[in-house]
Amino acid sequence: MSTKRALRIAALLVVLGVAVFTLKDKLPDPVQIGATIASAGAWWLVLAAAAEMTSLRHFALQQRRLLAGFGVRMSVPRAVAVTFTRSAISFSLPAGSAMSAGFAFRQFRTAGASRRTAGAVAVLSSVLSGVALILMYGAVVLIPRGGATGNTDTLVLVLGLLVTASVVFGLDFLLSRRPAPAVQDHAEDDEAPGPRLGLLARGRASVARIVADLRRLPPRSWVLSLTHATVNWGLDFACLAATAAAFGIDVSLIGLATVYLTVQLVRQVPISPGGIGVVEVALLAGLVSAGAGHDAAAAAMLVYRLLSCWIIIPLGLLTYATLRRRATPVPEPVSRQATPVA
Repeated sequence: MSTKRALRIAALLVVLGVAVFTLKDKLPDPVQIGATIASAGAWWLVLAAAAEMTSLRHFALQQRRLLAGFGVRMSVPRAVAVTFTRSAISFSLPAGSAMSAGFAFRQFRTAGASRRTAGAVAVLSSVLSGVALILMYGAVVLIPRGGATGNTDTLVLVLGLLVTASVVFGLDFLLSRRPAPAVQDHAEDDEAPGPRLGLLARGRASVARIVADLRRLPPRSWVLSLTHATVNWGLDFACLAATAAAFGIDVSLIGLATVYLTVQLVRQVPISPGGIGVVEVALLAGLVSAGAGHDAAAAAMLVYRLLSCWIIIPLGLLTYATLRRRATPVPEPVSRQATPVA
């Protein structure tokens, strides 16, 4: 057994062990869960769904903005379709994260990016996403203490983030009409390090090229992409907060954010596609530990995962079919300079 596989199994056992200890003799009856779901606040669920769909749109806008910084155009509908498809791949297939990244890379190439540019966008998108998660948590910590997920604080949080998302989208649109100089993208950039170099040397050369590209990106591309990523995480958290409010869960926003951050960290361990099974157990254990009722915690977990994961899989299949119909081969560039795009 490989070391990596052993570590995955060990991590899974740790998560399950903590969950079993937390939830021992506390798992609600399925009938009670069904009754709790039936009694959910409808308007809170509408807000939760709106927050999650808007969150996915800003994940798409983050990558579109990075591509624009390198002079590569991608329409908003196509960027959203790529996001839904790659999310479905990540959630449903073994090694889904790697396959999702590979799919996004090919879509960036189809849009006209060189291999070097497509790789740089993939790397920076991941880095900015990690930074944005910390920023989002820090912003929630600054919220005055004492609020609970079922009161006005949660409503202000969700509506405030939806309004912020609209403002950021509008700002991105306005800046797109005022192009800034983009990073030059030449054909020779696609050349890989020489085969005579060792593996470590080739890795260093690739990283050096990517870092050089990132440092030359227009500032607006860095700032807007990080903003989109922060809004993305914030709205996903807002989906969980609104879902908790729908079932009357009385947990402070800071406590709920801590549960959310912990679940996102657990999700990064590649134990199962999209963390399916592991995330559900970790989220249920976190909500119960934070003081949520057992029935309400189970119902909130199921609805949140439905909105943020399970429903994305069939939607991703539909967007994949759309992308397949519109796919056109991209010729290898001979020598070109990117058209400036903001």
